[in-house]
Amino acid sequence: MCAPYKSVPSLALTRGHPKQDHISGRWPAGLYTAVLGPWQFGSMAGRLAGKRALVTAAAQGIGRATALAFAAEGASVLATDIAEDKLALLADALIATRHLDVTDEGAIAALADELGPLDVLFNCAGFVHHGTILDATPVDWDASFALNVRSMYLTIRAFLPKMVERGTSASIINMSSTVSSIKGVPNRCVYAATKAAVIGLTKSVAADFIVSGIRCNAICPGTIETPSLGERIAAQGIHMVGGSEAARRAFVERQPLGRLGTPEEVGALAVYLASDESAFTTGAIHVIDGGFTL
Repeated sequence: MCAPYKSVPSLALTRGHPKQDHISGRWPAGLYTAVLGPWQFGSMAGRLAGKRALVTAAAQGIGRATALAFAAEGASVLATDIAEDKLALLADALIATRHLDVTDEGAIAALADELGPLDVLFNCAGFVHHGTILDATPVDWDASFALNVRSMYLTIRAFLPKMVERGTSASIINMSSTVSSIKGVPNRCVYAATKAAVIGLTKSVAADFIVSGIRCNAICPGTIETPSLGERIAAQGIHMVGGSEAARRAFVERQPLGRLGTPEEVGALAVYLASDESAFTTGAIHVIDGGFTL
């Protein structure tokens, strides 16, 4: 059984523009070990009311949009990242924040020991390596697998035991990609290999722990309008006729719907997978790509 949520002053929340009354959106340092604990923040009406969610890479892009969407649907959210300055912007949305390097096994284990059982674990951290196999050094290969795959192995392995011990339903959501075992594209060799591994990891966890009430699913986006994409477009534009504008146009043109996806659209899918609405769904690949893989 989950520990009961401790009542707090009334909170009003509207999607995208949360309001707060008599309480700070960001829990002060030390609250994680205080009497209240990190999750006793009160529950709000919504599809994720009463659920406790941890989101990695929540400082920007899909991770940030998903943390906000989870909170808007009533979840108590702990948003983690290495970019603490950007995480601070989530405070007004009643989202707790914590510095977490998802490649640091000790830090992950310590956080798992500190927190109670999660209802939702969203593994969003990742990196896009450019190039063919001939462009990828062993260092590039290892670094990409460390961030894109090993980090998920570490978080799942750390947080899963308490999920299982509690004996109720929980959802693990892993960020994969259409560029994986689903589709090969030029100059994404290492990235595709890591994201294919994420799909394999997802299916394995789903199969092993389905009888324990644990669901594990993968989200596979196409091209999403994020700050990291903007950085890649700028980098590619340096080497293209037409510059960044041409690079952006190339990304858009490969989407049959004629536009890039938004982080909020991916966040909406994550809300579904985190909610009880998807209680019959596990081990599945959820493509959200504007028709890129058609």
